[in-house]
Amino acid sequence: MNSEKSLITNKNEAFVSNISFGFPHFDISELDLDSIPEGIINLKLVEKHSALPVSIRDNKLVVAVHDANCDAALEEFKFNSGLHAEPILVKKHHLDIVINKLLENDLDQLQISDEDQENLSHIDTAEERKPEDTSGADDAPIVVFLNKIMTEAIRKGASDLHFEPYENEYRIRFRIDGMLHTVNTPPVSLGPRIAARIKVMSKLDLAERRLPQDGRIKLKVGQKTMIDFRVSTLPTLYGEKVVMRILDSSAAKLNIDILGFTEPQKALYQKNLNRPQGMILVTGPTGSGKTVSLYTGLNILNTEERNISTAEDPVEINLPGINQVQIHPKAGLTFASALRAFLRQDPDIVMVGEIRDLETAEIAVKAAQTGHLVMSTLHTNSAAETLTRMLNMGVPAYNIASSVNLIMAQRLCRKLCPKCREPEQIPQEELLREGFTLEQLQQRPLIYRAVGCDHCTDGYKGRVGLYEMMPMSKVIADSIMSGASSLELERQAIKEGMVSLRRSGLEKVLEGTTSLSEVNRVTNQ
Repeated sequence: MNSEKSLITNKNEAFVSNISFGFPHFDISELDLDSIPEGIINLKLVEKHSALPVSIRDNKLVVAVHDANCDAALEEFKFNSGLHAEPILVKKHHLDIVINKLLENDLDQLQISDEDQENLSHIDTAEERKPEDTSGADDAPIVVFLNKIMTEAIRKGASDLHFEPYENEYRIRFRIDGMLHTVNTPPVSLGPRIAARIKVMSKLDLAERRLPQDGRIKLKVGQKTMIDFRVSTLPTLYGEKVVMRILDSSAAKLNIDILGFTEPQKALYQKNLNRPQGMILVTGPTGSGKTVSLYTGLNILNTEERNISTAEDPVEINLPGINQVQIHPKAGLTFASALRAFLRQDPDIVMVGEIRDLETAEIAVKAAQTGHLVMSTLHTNSAAETLTRMLNMGVPAYNIASSVNLIMAQRLCRKLCPKCREPEQIPQEELLREGFTLEQLQQRPLIYRAVGCDHCTDGYKGRVGLYEMMPMSKVIADSIMSGASSLELERQAIKEGMVSLRRSGLEKVLEGTTSLSEVNRVTNQ
């Protein structure tokens, strides 16, 4: 026992006495990362082999592994450190947690330092260089600065980065949890240089500064993770504005239990996912989480027995086992043409990124009527308005009534930070005007407000979905055929039990998930 224990530093005494395959066991969940000697960790090797050096004892490198078959890993650690490597066995999921924490700590260190800012402020303050000239040695600070900006955006969970030139200011903002926040204001003279560097990275035309351009950047984070940035440039009065959308498949959590559904909504969604044919439509503005909702459904349906094809612009989440097609309108590959091709390839489930025109709508309806489950999105404000939008496109009422199974309208609202939220005193009369019922208020629920702390952004951390789900009932189908308005269709759906977006938001307030002011912002009240 003593010889086994001597493999571990004194700070990390959590140890299991049994031995497997001749290796001692170690409870790595109790590992103190600060106790690991400096210079023994090579993050590339740690990620490659899922193994972690934890200490040096008797001139031997002690390496935590989860698999007894670790000779290759030990050899690489030995070569890298110059020390004989000796293994200890740990539980895989505990090791993964520690390695992820180590990588997150490494990302935390990649923030924009005062020294970097100082270097930037001394570049071209006297005379602005031409954007085409991006190859000089002076561009090194720009490269470092942009890399750190992009890495910080990933670390903070931003969805978009905005690089904005103005007459007397250059502003960089991140969109975090749906809200824009200024994170940096470099010198105005650096605007053309920053735009030029981004255009080089995304393989855009440097000489073209009068027209908008679109491109992509792939950024490698760690040994295995690749993150795509969709880049859009736009000529403005004082230079080119650049917006970068982060497409991080690994960050998308395709778990139906965390989307924000109530139990009845979850059951209704799953019921319609399991129907052999028909159409599921998800609607809402840009950035309302429609893609994640669709892909959560596709993830549930993604089995070996099903042929699933998607047409998207762009492909934001990569899912193994699903045939994903990137739309390319300039080359003639549109949603409609991709959908036609899908129907010739024996599909079971088809996902169309967006129904934008009558041609796409007609093909989608035809597919839904001929034995295929079709999933798609539209940009409307409510579930009922989706039906009238399709009618306005020119889709016959009888086709809508016979093909649509479920319409789901959604929004994303910010979640209160559990560490700093505090109860808010609001008069009962005001709560009744907001839409709460007397029965709900008689239960004396606590309503919280945002405060703000070091663990969140303005009192909020993360987002949750608000949903209204409108299944196609016989009465609603008859109403569509008789030319009912969207308001009449919504009243009928509520009569049949549909929970409106507003009501869904108020329920999240009563649960303590979000604040009343946030629900008012999202539901435009």
